[in-house]
Amino acid sequence: MEPGTATPAIRTAKWWICSGDAIKSKRERTQRRKAVRNRYILYDVNPLEGFNLRRDVYMRYAVLARHLQQNGDNWRLVLPPWGNLYHWQSRDVGSQTQLPWRLFFDIPSLQAFAPVLEMHSFFQDYKKTVFDQVFVLQHFKDSFENGIWEEKFEIQNCPTQLPYRYSVIRPCQTRDGLFWGYSNMSAQRVQCLSFHGRVSQLETVLRQHCSGIRTVVFDHAEVALHDTFGDRMYWNARRSMRFNLALHELAAQFRREYLNSTDEVDGTVREYNWTIETPMEGTRGGPFLSVHLRRKDFLLKFAVFFSILEFEELQSYLPKYQLFRYTPSKTVKEKYKDGGVAIIDQIICSHARYFIGTYESTFSFRIQEEREILGFPPHTTFNRLCGDYQDVCTPPSKWRIVY
Repeated sequence: MEPGTATPAIRTAKWWICSGDAIKSKRERTQRRKAVRNRYILYDVNPLEGFNLRRDVYMRYAVLARHLQQNGDNWRLVLPPWGNLYHWQSRDVGSQTQLPWRLFFDIPSLQAFAPVLEMHSFFQDYKKTVFDQVFVLQHFKDSFENGIWEEKFEIQNCPTQLPYRYSVIRPCQTRDGLFWGYSNMSAQRVQCLSFHGRVSQLETVLRQHCSGIRTVVFDHAEVALHDTFGDRMYWNARRSMRFNLALHELAAQFRREYLNSTDEVDGTVREYNWTIETPMEGTRGGPFLSVHLRRKDFLLKFAVFFSILEFEELQSYLPKYQLFRYTPSKTVKEKYKDGGVAIIDQIICSHARYFIGTYESTFSFRIQEEREILGFPPHTTFNRLCGDYQDVCTPPSKWRIVY
């Protein structure tokens, strides 16, 4: 045998051994990838609930998603698109359905608290329109009969009027439904989950009923309550809900032009990164009073100083004062819709030297939270208007910020 003739055979044998290892290694990598594939929690809320209650529901599920992530689970929270809210009634702004969160909020700020993503990013990864599991949350019929708080959940019969129907294309296999207004979505399984307690109980639901599946939808998500209310975790979630910076700038422009108000003068300059914020001190606010006056259920008319349908009439009653209300341009309304305009109003009011809200209004409550974050003294924030027929008009509860 000539020198070197055995070399190719050795190399070939060696190649096959390495190739076998490579195949095995590739298979293991694939299995590992499958094992750590992202799993997704989606949710929806009672259609009649407004924008500001929905923000509160988001916080509950963001805390859940954060806890799951810290425990090493790979669940991510999908942000449900906004749309068709009762008090978004403008007809001159184009479609107000399936609006992304980035239109109203700063997504990186949300992601600094919990593993969240927009719906379009979810579909890019999931690449299907069939969800594995839908739980329709509902209250137990006897939850409060004995006056004893007892956390529990149980899969029970569904009511007859359920907005999910067996698929026409795949009868008895999937359920069709108008998920967030999308007409091409369906679910492999829909079950009704009677639920009483905190949102953290849903971790047990995921563990007991969702092994091996990737997508879970919680409908009527508002049924699950906060784990804790007003503690440090609550406020971290709340502080992470920074508004879209463009909305802040539009509000700041109005304050500069009409109210002689700037962050530098008013003492309301915030850190760009909420995670390094410290308690704010010396907050004065702009030289104006802001009031949120809720006229009746599901109709919120709101602007700086006073907002009321009879704006001109009100001005005639206060001849010594100047009244202002934010009126968006056609471009702003079409781009940011009714939700964005309401947020601009909230930002402006949260910077006033003194604020008066409306009794039991989540719109007012969100402004009070913003003012707590900005460091306003409590006596300038926790004030309310009450109706003519209310026997007792007590001040609102003072939920103070915790860092």
